[in-house]
Amino acid sequence: MKPQLIVNGAAGRMGKRVIAMAAESELFDIAAAVDIPQSPDQGKDAGIAAGIGEIGVNISSDYPVAADVMIDFSLPEATDAVIDYCVKSNVALVIATTGLSDSQVAKLKDAAKTIPVVYATNMSVGMNVLFATVGKVAKMLGEDYDIEITEAHHRFKKDAPSGSALSLAQEIANETDRPFPGCLVHGREGKDALRQKGTIGMHAIRAGDITGRHSVIYSALGETVTISHNAHNRDNFARGAVRAANWLTSKPAALYSMKNVLGIE
Repeated sequence: MKPQLIVNGAAGRMGKRVIAMAAESELFDIAAAVDIPQSPDQGKDAGIAAGIGEIGVNISSDYPVAADVMIDFSLPEATDAVIDYCVKSNVALVIATTGLSDSQVAKLKDAAKTIPVVYATNMSVGMNVLFATVGKVAKMLGEDYDIEITEAHHRFKKDAPSGSALSLAQEIANETDRPFPGCLVHGREGKDALRQKGTIGMHAIRAGDITGRHSVIYSALGETVTISHNAHNRDNFARGAVRAANWLTSKPAALYSMKNVLGIE
């Protein structure tokens, strides 16, 4: 019997792609597609809403009595209820919602004592290779190289900078002994905005329907090294989440990252 999957945030842009990629993978039976009661897709077949045809599961605001794993691509406002449900019902959790508060991250860590949890700011395989690389590059290049991070997303994204951009900065800070988040400078303006040595510049762009672009710029006098990732569409994030959910179903209670899922620690 296949693991029973819940997709939370199923009526959102990412949730619909998770529905599609989970169905394509044939790794799960989709047990529930959950979203807020106010969603215009409430009551619709989740497969039809996702553009893949009928799957026999309607979008609802109710969690099922039992399931094996949940993929959550929703909003921080829903996170506490998601964690409470998963702990109470012993459901493994893949949480890809960004913009969580410190208290919600602490609650997630506490939940991971009871259930297996994968928490990541970005489910893309390629982005997680960047996470594993950018700090090592900064350390090899040394202190003479200024570091700037740029990220671009669609006009509807609420949090800035992106969780992925913050993860890139944290990886660099960890490898180079910079204080985090104290080393960050968010944009620059004014007549006296000279760059301070040791800081990491952070710049957020919100425009149109940009799916996701992240660049780390390392620049010294005489040369520049740039490492970038461009998401062509949302499917790479959805496929990564489905991969994480499949991996998580056989794991004991603990807090895991996509590095664990991909074996790139």
